[in-house]
Amino acid sequence: MPAFRRFYAAASAWTGRVAVATVAVILALVTPGTVRPAVAELRIGAVVSATGPAEYLGDPEKRTLEIYVEALNAAGGVGGEPIRLMLHDDGGDPETARRLAARLIADDKVSVVIGGTTTATSLAMVPVIEAAQVPFVSLAGAAQIVEPVRKWVFKTPHTDRMACEKIFADLVRRRLTTIAIVSGTDAFGRAMRDQCVKLAPAMGITIAHEETYGPADTDVTAQLAAVKRKSGLKAVVVAGHGQGPAIVTRAYRQVGVGLPLYQSHGVASKQFIALAGPAAEGVRLPAAALLVADKLPDGDPQKPVLRAYADTFRQKTGQPVSAFGGHAYDGLMLVVEAARRAGSVEPARLRDEIERTRGHIGTGGVVTMSPTDHTGLDLSALRLLEIRKGDWVLISEQGS
Repeated sequence: MPAFRRFYAAASAWTGRVAVATVAVILALVTPGTVRPAVAELRIGAVVSATGPAEYLGDPEKRTLEIYVEALNAAGGVGGEPIRLMLHDDGGDPETARRLAARLIADDKVSVVIGGTTTATSLAMVPVIEAAQVPFVSLAGAAQIVEPVRKWVFKTPHTDRMACEKIFADLVRRRLTTIAIVSGTDAFGRAMRDQCVKLAPAMGITIAHEETYGPADTDVTAQLAAVKRKSGLKAVVVAGHGQGPAIVTRAYRQVGVGLPLYQSHGVASKQFIALAGPAAEGVRLPAAALLVADKLPDGDPQKPVLRAYADTFRQKTGQPVSAFGGHAYDGLMLVVEAARRAGSVEPARLRDEIERTRGHIGTGGVVTMSPTDHTGLDLSALRLLEIRKGDWVLISEQGS
């Protein structure tokens, strides 16, 4: 049976209806004539935080990888060879992530590793990756994962520095330039705080007060009360991911700080809204366009890909889409397209082809990698959103 007919039959049974853009993406990976035969199955190792404090980031990543590897294999894999996914849960523990990465490379002989739900778990895996010379596509946000550039390390999410820049630009537009930062003491919280502090002077932002919270903190009212007492503040920025920012948001409303509140792209999930409850109303954040796919103009080049992924994820899981599952989708497709172009699953050739990615339309934006840029996204890939009545609203960046 021709590849396109195999894919159509598999897709019909798979979701009942798969958006045209998804068909186009996967057909491009399996259609004869466009693919040089791979020499063996593509063995992909994955380490995500499907349980633990980062579960609401890692669980959609896990589900996405499983859904799309199944679909690709039903359509003939890559060049007629299967994709083998070896997926592990690190529970959010960096040492477990490091050990699992080492096992995938030494025992399972994977050609590439996708994962690192958090900055901490990603950074724990990096030395293992570099020593083994196997390409790694991180799903975490900190710029320090890829800056300075590491030969074997790439990432799909927007960086923490990009998030600071997007937030600060909106603060300047709204003339809210004297702020407090409340940051988590985890690796991502510290990294984003540092990026914001470095960037603030150049953008005309004054950071007049700072507070921190720990990953296990369940009561942060004292920190928010201190923010409320500080005179002259115009807004508050929270640097964190996982459940912590929701706890901060609830305390923020409980204490009655009464200032505009910004979160990072580390909360880009409906689960954050559920955890924060009514306190999330009015919160602004930078996030991938995936969260507002249906609200984008029809001419937006990302819209077909975003709607296809969102429809598929909802149909297969019964859950709302999150930016974090999108990061996993982007990582998988970058790897699969690299294998297609290389006609090989040899790690060095995969690495080179990932770095040669040009104009790839993913859920996070249009990706163009280079030897000096292993994220491949510019600031236009982040959209400014506000939470209203339990949903995401796209904010115009021409005004306030």
